Amino acid sequence: MGIDRREFLKIVGASAVFALGGMTIVDAIMNDNAEAAQYTPEPGALVAKQWAMVIDVRKFKTEEDYKRVINACNSIHNIPDFGESKDEVKWIWTDTFEHAFPEQQEPELMQESLKELPFLLLCNHCKNPPCVRVCPTKATFKRSDGIVMQDMHRCIGCRFCMAACPYGSRSFNWKDPRPHIKNENPDYPTRTKGVVEKCTFCVERLAKGLMPACVEASNGAILFGDITDPNSEVRKALSSNYAIRRKPELGTGPNIYYIIGGGSDNA
Repeated sequence: MGIDRREFLKIVGASAVFALGGMTIVDAIMNDNAEAAQYTPEPGALVAKQWAMVIDVRKFKTEEDYKRVINACNSIHNIPDFGESKDEVKWIWTDTFEHAFPEQQEPELMQESLKELPFLLLCNHCKNPPCVRVCPTKATFKRSDGIVMQDMHRCIGCRFCMAACPYGSRSFNWKDPRPHIKNENPDYPTRTKGVVEKCTFCVERLAKGLMPACVEASNGAILFGDITDPNSEVRKALSSNYAIRRKPELGTGPNIYYIIGGGSDNA
């Protein structure tokens, strides 16, 4: 990108409309953002018109099943452990059915055992993401394949995106996260204090032809694919099972689905 976060703040503080060689700062940012949104995948990358994830909650049997998935994400993405919930940075985590699906109108369709399970939560990579609309620097933007990205270099820490997200899928770094990373992965960038971060569907792995880390660690309990492709695993799973999404009534179009019944293992 053309400018970093510190430079952007300095420019905005000096003038709301500042010219850079005939181009306003807003133009510069918007142009840079357009290039990112219209990315060109490298040869060998996994591609889709619209990525979607299907979480089969029936296949999570033990606490270890959840830990394995969450730890895979945390370790690969250098997610810090501050040791206090108020400072927690979350990319994928668990919560109760009541908190995850407060407006679910048909809980009677679920087995009692399913309602008592923890549900894996993450960014929903919405079709109409409100976080993108409110971000003043376009640090949050949506790629052409539907992945909602978060550029930590553009982020100025205003947290408008956190207020707009109805799923609580974003975390703010109140402290410098780097000293709190247990085993740093040198292949993934660390972040700084004062920026927002979240799940990005492991775009760095998709670029290498690899599935997201959580999918790989789930032993088949999480599916990932192109929901516009009728032959994809996600479409086949959704066509033969009963699935729900988080807060679909808000019109954001979440692309995370939860299978709770149907198929050969009816709930």
